[in-house]
This record gives sequence, structure tokens and C-alpha cells, in this order.
Amino acid sequence: MTAKDLIQHLQLLPHPEGGFYKETYRSAETLVNAQGNTRNISTAIYYLLEDEDKSHFHRIKSDELWFFHQGEALEIVSIEDGRLSTIILGNNLAKGEVPQARIPANAWFGSHVKDKQGYCLVSCTVAPGFDFADFEMAKRSDLLKEFPDFKKAIEEFTRGE
Repeated sequence: MTAKDLIQHLQLLPHPEGGFYKETYRSAETLVNAQGNTRNISTAIYYLLEDEDKSHFHRIKSDELWFFHQGEALEIVSIEDGRLSTIILGNNLAKGEVPQARIPANAWFGSHVKDKQGYCLVSCTVAPGFDFADFEMAKRSDLLKEFPDFKKAIEEFTRGE
């Protein structure tokens, strides 16, 4: 299948951070999170990036797990505890790829197809569950002030502003 086939077959929609997604699970059970807000215990989505599409730097207030399904390797870049790190999500363990990764709550992160050709289909689960009220898109100028040493990554994974 092509990326377009997957987008149509899985009924994926454009995501504000870039790429395409569809929520596939939202637990009926809720809890009160660390900020005092009621959230579903867990949520899950399909997420697809194609060619030079990006998930721009953003952060959420919950841990997020990423699971590789098919396509090309996905590069996830994050800023956590003042460090820039990269995870390659994929099935080629011999090349250092991992089929599953965790992005901790409040870390800035973004992703793209590693070689910027083809597509990558993953699933993401969030616990406590995802809510757009807990979603923050990065502002390039703010990140550059806070992390000037990461200029190249910040410019790559933020929209110009």
C-alpha cells in the first residue's frame, strides 16, 4: 500500500503538528492527573508521516509511547532535561533502530521519515490520555532562547516565526 492508500483506508486526518492521524482508542475510565484535570486513563492513535512531512516540536503533559508498524524508519528528536537526543523507530535492530520508544511528559519532540523518502506508519499511546488542552506547539524564538546550542534541530522542527 502507498501512504495515500493508508490515509484513505485508515481514515486518517491532518494533524496540527504535521502528518496524519486517527484516534483509535480512548478509555472510558478517567482519572485526575497531576495538574488536577480529569483525563481518560489512556488514548491511542495511528500516525503517518510521508516524505518530507514533519511532526513539529511540541510537548504534552503525559508520557507517550510510539510503536513502529510499517514503512521507513522514523527519526524522533527530543529535548529533555536540557539534552538533545534522537531515537530511530523501525525494525532494523542491527542498525540501532527500535520498534518502540517512550517520550516522557513535558519533553519537546518532533519527528520525520529518517531519509525523507517514503512513509512511516506508527501508533502512539498516551497515559494519562491525550487531550488537546495538554498540547503545546513550540515557538521557534522561545526554544532558541532556551536552547541556543540546538539551533539546527530547532530550526528543522519548528515552523518559521
